[in-house]
Amino acid sequence: MKHTAQQSMGLFMRFFSRFFMPSRSAAAAPVFQSRVLAALLLVLTTGFAQAQTAAPPVTQFKLANGLTVIVKTDRRAPTAAHMLWVRVGSMDEVDGTTGVAHVLEHMMFKGTKDLKPGEFSRRVAALGGRENAFTMRDATGYYQQIPSGKLEDVMRLEADRFARNQWVDDEFRRELEVVKEERRLRTEDSPRALMYETANALAFIASPYRRPVVGWMSDLDAMTPDDAREFYRRWYVPGNAAVVVAGDVDVAEVRRLAEKYYGGIQARPVPARKPRSEPVQTGMRRLDFKATASQAYVSLSFKAPGLRGPEGMQGDTFNRDALALTVLAAVLDGYSGARLDRALTQGEQRLADSAGADNGLIGRGPKLFTLDGVPAAGKTAQQVADALRQQVALVARDSVSEAELKRVKTQWIASETYKLDAVFNQARELGSYWINELPLDTDVRLIAQLRTITAAEVQAVAGRYFGDDQLTMATLVPQPPGPNRRPRLPAPAAGGRH
Repeated sequence: MKHTAQQSMGLFMRFFSRFFMPSRSAAAAPVFQSRVLAALLLVLTTGFAQAQTAAPPVTQFKLANGLTVIVKTDRRAPTAAHMLWVRVGSMDEVDGTTGVAHVLEHMMFKGTKDLKPGEFSRRVAALGGRENAFTMRDATGYYQQIPSGKLEDVMRLEADRFARNQWVDDEFRRELEVVKEERRLRTEDSPRALMYETANALAFIASPYRRPVVGWMSDLDAMTPDDAREFYRRWYVPGNAAVVVAGDVDVAEVRRLAEKYYGGIQARPVPARKPRSEPVQTGMRRLDFKATASQAYVSLSFKAPGLRGPEGMQGDTFNRDALALTVLAAVLDGYSGARLDRALTQGEQRLADSAGADNGLIGRGPKLFTLDGVPAAGKTAQQVADALRQQVALVARDSVSEAELKRVKTQWIASETYKLDAVFNQARELGSYWINELPLDTDVRLIAQLRTITAAEVQAVAGRYFGDDQLTMATLVPQPPGPNRRPRLPAPAAGGRH
């Protein structure tokens, strides 16, 4: 189908929301979704690149206690986005306390020495703003969108919460039940989410990416208030955090406010992170996941390089294979009538109701390129899996046309422009780059470097990264409903506003 600017904007947000555990919004879809990476190709024309050069610069500085502050001025509307990013997520947990990063995110709304539970949210609403938080594999984030004249108020509130969060044990126990019910509704009652969770634990052996962001239920059942307090004390330190402000703001004023409210927070060491490298996969891994479902589903996950590559950035250049895989994902599934759409979901002999491609690209841990599909009536998951791989094999054999390259490099210009109209999206993008230790002008670099990817490079990666030894294949095998299966009850209301 065609994507409007608003629809494509949603794709962009899904890219930055992968492995993301929202607090109030609906859960993020499993990563085996289509069209996520197409949004990265929104900006690949000279005209937009030239427009970017005229964009306001981004300013970054550090406070004496190690806190990073990033500011981008955008005067088009009297609004601002204020975000606090902490470089800690589910990948920083230890076995036995999975889910604690997300539980702590919930508890950050439960008060400080001066604020009662829920008071933070009520005050932001009274300022005419809205706020939320999210937990990902790589990070935890807290944000407020407010009239720019109220920036000082939210900086005061957020700094207080970051430095002085506290709550009683009973508050923790109530909120933990909310999180457990969240897991039941979003994961355990979703066959695909359950399959993804299991397949992810199979794809990764040593990497902490194998853990679900929401945590295993047995770990939630055993979690204590002190588990969350210890995680907070360990990771919520100024040197492990960044404040990002975008909108109708003055850099000097943001610096003054940051010094006033965040500068007095005591510096503490950032815990050392030991490398947990994923071993080289040496054979295909396969999962047949049985669950009550109306349709089968298949996902193929291949180990792939990330944007920085195994050796990091080479000067100003990102990993060329990662960029070429991004282009390949868009050739397969980046626009209406792309290769997977034509080959699998159209015509009288169509194999699939849907099919997609997704390249991971950005993250602190290892990356996957995924292909997925839902078999059409009368077709099998194996037929869909074979057809998905055949489309990659065709690229490896015959390459892609210059017309395809041009299309995927120009398809999303309107959407990227639309994205930049929202200061929240600008702040979120900058925070994501900081979390992943990428240059703050990564968007401009991506424009320049993706535009240079050739058909030969796309052909090469199609032949390099899609063998059985790099593959984890997961199939959802539908089962009939059990005789005693009952519908889930609505989730209990959270103690706070998230």
